[in-house]
Amino acid sequence: MVGRSPEVFVRPVTMAEGQRLQRIGRTAREPVKLRGAIVVLMSAQGQPVPDIAHLLACSPEYVRGVIHDFNEVGFKALDPKWSGGRPRTISDAVRRRICLIARCCPRDLDLPFATWSLSKLAEHLVAVGVVASISRESVRQILREGGISWQATKTWKASNDPDFQAKMAAVLDLYDNPPADGRVVCVDEFGPLNLQPRSGRTWRPEDEPARQRATFHRYGGVRHMLAALDLVTGKMVYRIRHRKRRREFLSFLKVLRERWPSQKLYVILDNFSPHKHPQVRRWAAGNDVELVFLPTYASWLNWIECEFTALRYFALNGTDHHTHAEWGTAIGDYVRWRNARALPKRHFAPDSVIRTWTDYKINVA
Repeated sequence: MVGRSPEVFVRPVTMAEGQRLQRIGRTAREPVKLRGAIVVLMSAQGQPVPDIAHLLACSPEYVRGVIHDFNEVGFKALDPKWSGGRPRTISDAVRRRICLIARCCPRDLDLPFATWSLSKLAEHLVAVGVVASISRESVRQILREGGISWQATKTWKASNDPDFQAKMAAVLDLYDNPPADGRVVCVDEFGPLNLQPRSGRTWRPEDEPARQRATFHRYGGVRHMLAALDLVTGKMVYRIRHRKRRREFLSFLKVLRERWPSQKLYVILDNFSPHKHPQVRRWAAGNDVELVFLPTYASWLNWIECEFTALRYFALNGTDHHTHAEWGTAIGDYVRWRNARALPKRHFAPDSVIRTWTDYKINVA
């Protein structure tokens, strides 16, 4: 008659070790480590190996192995012993080539389409002999590991201004070192604003998107917002007008002049024709207002542009105003809320590549 195997128990566990085992039981993400901690804790509580194996639905040999290992090396016995998985069948050099091909336009490779899908890319890799076979999922994982992601194309209008570098430097200097004798103000127009439902984002239950009416005819005309961003306080000043001609712009400049009567105004603005009208220039020269024009096609240098983005996102997107008074109220409420929390504007794009440009290539097309 075969005798019963002698019982195996974990060595005496200190209070600190017991607390650590309990913590592993609460926080461990690896199932192997969690199960090992449970084995050690149950054995420390006097549970025999067969009972532990029955509770965890594992073999008694596994339980004894965990206990023996813990007795010998301590908590290192609980760490998963990964074997490394299946060896890679696609070399690093081939993976780099796949990423390079994915970044090419298919038409440059004599293919009749302008963008890749995972299926088309996998077929092409096999057809040209890069790999013998590959699945779409393998292609996706290789591209992800190589830092290649599926992105929408974007447009960029390069400046054709021969004085681009000097003008940009002048604007950045006003941002970085505001003159002691005046106030820097960024001015621009926002619009046109017409009466239409505007798409936006909102938190909703799954599969229950917010719905808006569709419009085919938009009556009521448009409005324009003339706005200024004061860099000293970070607050915005604005006016709503039916049009944005020279006279509306000049009237808005007079509003700014009255708001800060004792300071010279440095007004940063783009090259919109009403801004450069002779009457506007004469008035500015006679009223201690310096018009600082951006380089052509460089509206991104105007600090107020990001404020317009926030205004559009928080005040207008996802709305459906039926009258100009309604959306005018929405804009006014948002600007007042924003101004109450405004802070001085400093450090414009401190880490941007524009800070390191020494030779900007002019677009002559």
